[in-house]
Amino acid sequence: MKNPHRNLFRVRILSAALAVAFAAVPTLGQQRLIVIGGGERPAEAMKRFVEWAGGESARILVVTWASGEPGASFKALKDSIIQYKPVSIEASPDRPLDADSRKRFIAQIEAATGVFFTGGDQNRIMDVLKDDELLRIIRQRYAAGVVMSGTSAGAAVMSDPMMTGDADLKKLDGTKVGVRAGLGLIADLIFDQHFLVRQRHNRLFGLMMVRPGMLGIGIDEDMAVMIADNRKLEVVGPTHVMFVDTKKVRGGMAVYFLKAGEAFDLRKRKQIKK
Repeated sequence: MKNPHRNLFRVRILSAALAVAFAAVPTLGQQRLIVIGGGERPAEAMKRFVEWAGGESARILVVTWASGEPGASFKALKDSIIQYKPVSIEASPDRPLDADSRKRFIAQIEAATGVFFTGGDQNRIMDVLKDDELLRIIRQRYAAGVVMSGTSAGAAVMSDPMMTGDADLKKLDGTKVGVRAGLGLIADLIFDQHFLVRQRHNRLFGLMMVRPGMLGIGIDEDMAVMIADNRKLEVVGPTHVMFVDTKKVRGGMAVYFLKAGEAFDLRKRKQIKK
């Protein structure tokens, strides 16, 4: 005669194992993005990055392709999040990828619950992602609920189009602003970084003039925006984030400045209460 208690025990063990497995994976379909303007990474943003990625079950992949010193970039990022105790923090293979390192990167990103792009030159990232399959996998992982984040060049690359860094900051001429394809994790947004410190207003204003309908987000150094479900944006950091909307004002622009603790609805394009 079969022992019913043995079957019940097996069911409980299986249920516990599944609970542990799913706890390490962000909720499917809940896209979450944290974009940092360079400089110091706000502690609140880094803490939220790990929390959204699964807390102590988070598996973090640091993509260092933008950096000229990938080892140093990885160490700096690791030092800023290790206190939040993710279960693992790995560096991507260095660029350029060969067949073996490409295979390794695919395995890493498919296992990761959070992906962070470091600073440097955003063009280096997109040079690697001329590989359409890798670009598609990153976008698919974000859509599935893997948290994405980046600072400086890693912020710029989140857009599509992405600013390359080429521009004449003394002129209000969007045709002179260099752009190319980026990750495009959220449609109709363009991120600019180091914004107030490097006086990049003309660059963003000019680009918005030739990209009507898009929303420009200028993120200052030491600042971050945390975006849930591609819609609700929260601001953290000591200065301001600027929003430039060319959709609401015919022939002009609506400009908003938000500080820490304030929120913005990307769909309705207006400031909201948290």
